[in-house]
Amino acid sequence: MDKIKIGIIGAGGYGGCGAIELLYAHPHAEIAVLLDKQDIGRSISDLYPHLKGFCDLPLMDPDDPAVPDDLDAVFFATPDGVGQQEAGGWLEKGVKVVDYSGDFRFNDAHSYEAYAARIGRQQAHAAPELLPLSVYGLAELHRNEIQNTSLVGNPGCFAVSCILGLAPAAKEKLIEITSIVCDAKTGVSGAGKKPAPGFHYPARYDNMNAYKISGHQHVFEVERELSLLAGEDVIMTFTPHVVPVCRGILTTIYAQLNPGISLPKIVDAYRSFYGDDVFVRVFGPDVPQGTANVRGSNFCNLSVNMDDRTGKLVVVSHIDNLVKGQAGSAVQNMNIMFHFEESAGLMKPGLFP
Repeated sequence: MDKIKIGIIGAGGYGGCGAIELLYAHPHAEIAVLLDKQDIGRSISDLYPHLKGFCDLPLMDPDDPAVPDDLDAVFFATPDGVGQQEAGGWLEKGVKVVDYSGDFRFNDAHSYEAYAARIGRQQAHAAPELLPLSVYGLAELHRNEIQNTSLVGNPGCFAVSCILGLAPAAKEKLIEITSIVCDAKTGVSGAGKKPAPGFHYPARYDNMNAYKISGHQHVFEVERELSLLAGEDVIMTFTPHVVPVCRGILTTIYAQLNPGISLPKIVDAYRSFYGDDVFVRVFGPDVPQGTANVRGSNFCNLSVNMDDRTGKLVVVSHIDNLVKGQAGSAVQNMNIMFHFEESAGLMKPGLFP
C-alpha cells in the first residue's frame, strides 16, 4: 500500500517537530514537505540535531511555487489565525487538514466569535463557510465524526487533560455539574519555541506561578464538550500554572459527588467509558501516577480517587502536552481520517526516567 504524503506547516516549531518525530517512521504516511516562514532553506535536522538521519528535509516557504500540491494531508502547526486564512486552499485541492490552533475547534461562527473575544482576537472568522465542516479533534469523543471529515481542529492541551478527566463523570451523572474545579500545571514547553522574558531560564527556574486566572482560552472548549456530555450547561473553575519542568500537564480535578456514588462505581464507570480507547488508561488510588509515566507518549493516565470525608471526586489527569496535547492527537486524528488503525505510529510507552 502506498503511503500518504504529509505536509507540515509551521514545521520549525515544537508542534511541527513533534509531528516529525511521530511521522518519520509511520507505517502508512511519509513527510513530503516542511513549510515555515523562518529558517527557509535550512535542514530541519540543523534546527533539531536529534532528527539527523531521520528527517533532513529543508524548510520551504509556503509561498514557494515549488511546494508540492499532491499532498494527502497537511498539519497546521501554527498559531491562531493562520489556518483560517490558508486551510481553504488545501481543502479545495482535496487535501485533508488538521489544525493545531483554535481556528477550527468550533463549528459555527457564533461559538468562534465568543472564543476569539476571550483571547482578544478579531472575532470575525476569515473562512466561516468552513466552520460547519470542522470537527473537534478529541478522538475519544468524536471518532465517528472525524472519520467522515476533511477538516479537524485539534483540541487545546489543557482541554485534553480536563475533558478526558471529566467526561465519564459528566456523562454518567456522577457529580454535581456546577461544582467542577480544575487545577492544572504545565511544563514550560507549552509556551512554544518563541523566546519571551517570562520564560527566560532565570524567570522559570525554581519558580511556579498561576496565570490567566479565570480567563484561559481552553476553558471555552472544555465547558462546551462537558455540556454536550452532561446535557446541561457547564461552568467550571479552571486555574493553570506554569511549573519549572520542560513538558507534561498534570491536572487535579475536583467535583462534588452525587449521593450514593462509591469509589468502585466511579472506577467502573471510567473503565467502561474508556474501554475501547487505547490511549486512555484508568487507575485507582492504589497505583501512584506522575507525568513521567506519559512523557513522550500519546497516553492519558487518569488516577481516579474519592475523598470520603468531603464526598468529592478527585481525578488526576496526566498527559504529555506536546504529544497527546498536540502532535500525538494530530496524528491520531489523521489515522482516523484515513481509516488507518488509530494507534499507527503512536503505540509506544513513555520515556522513563
